[in-house]
Amino acid sequence: MPIDAAKALAAEPRSAEIAWDHKDVQLYHLGLGAGSPATDPAELRYTLESRLHVLPSFATVAGAGMGVVGGLSAPGIDIDLAAVLHGGQSITLHRPLPTGGRAVSTSRVAAVHDKGKAAILVLRSEAADDEGPLWTSDAQIFVRGEGGWGGDRGPSERLELPDREPDRTVERPVREEQALLYRLSGDWNPLHADPEFAALAGFDRPILHGLCTYGMTLKAVVDTLLGGDVTRVRAYRTRFAGVVFPGETLRVRMWAGDGRVQVTVTAVERDDAPVLADTLVTHS
Repeated sequence: MPIDAAKALAAEPRSAEIAWDHKDVQLYHLGLGAGSPATDPAELRYTLESRLHVLPSFATVAGAGMGVVGGLSAPGIDIDLAAVLHGGQSITLHRPLPTGGRAVSTSRVAAVHDKGKAAILVLRSEAADDEGPLWTSDAQIFVRGEGGWGGDRGPSERLELPDREPDRTVERPVREEQALLYRLSGDWNPLHADPEFAALAGFDRPILHGLCTYGMTLKAVVDTLLGGDVTRVRAYRTRFAGVVFPGETLRVRMWAGDGRVQVTVTAVERDDAPVLADTLVTHS
């Protein structure tokens, strides 16, 4: 069996030192579409070093933790990368992220779930600096054709939306070159840049990184419902439900209440095709 769940779960965690500075944070924010209008004080918090704060989703690109590809080389895992999809992502913040720093990122396979015709790997990364824990990040990786060994199916994390109209709905354009800029933060998958590679994967053109949409969505929630205060975010999770193409427009619907914001994201130009689902921001 290509996935040996017991071996993967028993493997020793791997640790690596990571570091970032304000330029990494600014580049990440620009890759999410920050900075428009360029002189807007609300946008300068994402782009100007003297006013800079850090969107918590930066944790997905900070430094050089195990990441998705690294996690798929863990002991007990031998799978075809063509069968792999990034199914979901979650982050728990232990305190606000500094604009620069050094930390130790410890990564491991935290869970392996048997969905019958597929497996789900949960790749967990925990970062801490000299002052203590910074964040815990879980990537849920869907592996087609690798289930059926009789293992635990894992939890169902579907969220039922409130039975009312959204409290806020905003639209966020994806620039034509946005994937090219976002990939400079560390995801060099040619699927997001090379038309020939995208065609081999079944797309007529390169697609946007799922984690770019993830960051854009959190920025929309922070700017719309949290007063632009990134330090209020405590946790953030989503399920990737569909692709986004550069040049499209994201429609972000938000329902607020009791320290939670539930969110759905759709692609406007494709009749509101689902993009992110089961999305939840927990805040103070």
